[in-house]
Amino acid sequence: MGAKIINVEKSSPAYKKAVPGDRLISINGNPIEDVLDYKYYSYERELTVVLESAEGKKKLILIRKDEGEDLGLEFDDYLMDRARTCANKCIFCFIDQLPPNVRKSLLFKDDDARMSFLLGNYITLTNLRERDIERIVKMRISPVNISVHTTNPELRVKMLRNKRGGEIMDIMRRFKEAGITMNCQIVCCPGINDRAELLKSLEDLRSLYPAVASVSVVPVGLTKHREGLYPLGPVDLKKAAEIIDMTDAFGDKCLKELGSRLFYCADELYLKAKREIPPEDYYEGYPQIENGVGLMRSLEEEFKIALENCPEASGAPFSIATGVAAAPFLTKILKIAKGKCVNINGRVYAIENDFFGKTVDVAGLVAGGDLISQLKGKDLGRRLLIPASMLRHGGDMFLDDVTLSDAEAALGVPIVPVPNNGYELLSAICDLK
Repeated sequence: MGAKIINVEKSSPAYKKAVPGDRLISINGNPIEDVLDYKYYSYERELTVVLESAEGKKKLILIRKDEGEDLGLEFDDYLMDRARTCANKCIFCFIDQLPPNVRKSLLFKDDDARMSFLLGNYITLTNLRERDIERIVKMRISPVNISVHTTNPELRVKMLRNKRGGEIMDIMRRFKEAGITMNCQIVCCPGINDRAELLKSLEDLRSLYPAVASVSVVPVGLTKHREGLYPLGPVDLKKAAEIIDMTDAFGDKCLKELGSRLFYCADELYLKAKREIPPEDYYEGYPQIENGVGLMRSLEEEFKIALENCPEASGAPFSIATGVAAAPFLTKILKIAKGKCVNINGRVYAIENDFFGKTVDVAGLVAGGDLISQLKGKDLGRRLLIPASMLRHGGDMFLDDVTLSDAEAALGVPIVPVPNNGYELLSAICDLK
């Protein structure tokens, strides 16, 4: 049927040749089923494009453009197809632990290889058909971000509750042979895939280097909403230290033998273990920063560079709200700023997570209701800074459907979302306009 075109960018190669309401049928004889087909087959300089008008009439257009230049077509759906949902029932799935009555969009479980390539999402590979694997190889779709968790076939079937879970190493070997780059993650669950199982996974993934370019090890997240779910224990201080020691020792060995440590622990593990975040060279350019690996180190290093040309702060009092885990870190950052810049008058508030449960202590999962209930009546100064990660996808809504304007009205101060960027954090602290 083809994807429906809703807009054609002015001055683009397809402008005045395609019109909104047309459907894209094929390019150079290749049927276009989704966004990957569209991007792959439209790469060439000369294209023969078949469209179908709103009245159902086929029309053929010829387009000449620069190699790799986008046609300028916008479709009614980003994927040009239905998103593929997760077929697993993972024993640690965070979505299964959400509070009741959350908005439906939070309950969607994505496991779509196209979203991995286009947006960096992590996938388990369990819903890939043979055709999908062949297409990834043919189109050289790279990198692919993979949720591994364990390379033990039987254990992975158990953890994902999907009989296809055990196929992962076979698929990853095929990707390696095809030159596909892979970034991986392991969610570590105490008593399940830690210790000897974790070591086996590290060894197996090392065998796929350099196709496997980076691996993050992160702690399982557990909320208070686990009634009827698989019994799991949290990653506590002792377990976090154990995971760090094993992963970093193996990473040190890889660094010596391969020139890359390959395996990185998430910031959250160091916070749980009450250890210092590693130095910048540990992260080798931050390949896993979107997975919470090196966020704090990157922020601090940028902040210190920004302080070299420290602007004069406005002097207006302010406050910073964050999760319990990051509060000591941001208190340290604020202390550094006060030692370099004049007129900084701020304080940090740690917000406990009543929405998910106090075992969840990261800033990105702080709910608007908790922010309001714990800060109402407090001296917040003239503005409240929060990590932008508290809001959904760059929007203005917290996870519990409280909006930014709701929180501002309840607390009586402007709220300033700040990205994880040291320069922007200093600018917000100094109240630069």
